[in-house]
Amino acid sequence: MKKLNIYVLTLALAGLGLSSCKKSFDPKSYAPPLSVGGYTSVKEIAASNLVAYYSFDGSLVDSVSNSTGVGTGTSFTPGFERKALQGGVNSYVLATPSAAVAGLKSFTVTEWYNSPPPSTGIIGIFTLAKTTAFWGNIEVFFENGSDNTNGKVRIHIAKGGGDYTFAVDNVLNLFGKWNNLAFSYDGATSIATLYVNGSKITAAAVPGLTGDANFTDVGKLTFGCVQFMTEPSQTTATGRQDWANFLTGQLDEVRIYNKALSGAEVGAIVGLEGRGK
Repeated sequence: MKKLNIYVLTLALAGLGLSSCKKSFDPKSYAPPLSVGGYTSVKEIAASNLVAYYSFDGSLVDSVSNSTGVGTGTSFTPGFERKALQGGVNSYVLATPSAAVAGLKSFTVTEWYNSPPPSTGIIGIFTLAKTTAFWGNIEVFFENGSDNTNGKVRIHIAKGGGDYTFAVDNVLNLFGKWNNLAFSYDGATSIATLYVNGSKITAAAVPGLTGDANFTDVGKLTFGCVQFMTEPSQTTATGRQDWANFLTGQLDEVRIYNKALSGAEVGAIVGLEGRGK
């Protein structure tokens, strides 16, 4: 009997040792990776076409070219992902574009922003300056009078000596919360497309603009205002305009691609960034 008790005790201790080494079951480790449109990370989307990426995670670095912008009156704040650029009155960032950005023929720009509606002037978001003209090679802003019932998005695209405007009105709920704004121009079809939060708002020809973009006299990338609101001005305007203003909200995750992304690709970017991927 004593031998049997010792045997039983030995088996119990052995079982205890095995159970103490066994890892607890984690169902998450067996779950498939999150996939949006067949992608599991934004890095997978048109990776060879990404020509600039400003994450604004505590720095002004373009992680594609490794160049660093210069901020005037800006800071960093909790953003859509990690940190974001905090704008303000008289605040903006200037950055030197790479040759790949200056030479864009077709393109897509996608960015997250959180801004109140315009109150005292247009709100500039993004510019690729043109030093010999009033408007930039690419100029993106919200027009005066925009609100959450009628957002007015304006995108200027320069080609040669011409300036062409892609104007979209009646866009809903653009202000007071984080939104993703994306726009593209396809030189092969001469079609511009505007997306908000991954959904296509409109796609149309830009009046007068045909064929590849052909930027000239390329100046700085400007974040937080249109190009003539910096000091000194980035363009031919001699001073600030009283009908223009600054982004007083936040800007985050700015990506520039050298092609017109598909709607599925834009939607995947929004979906994955929304999940921190």
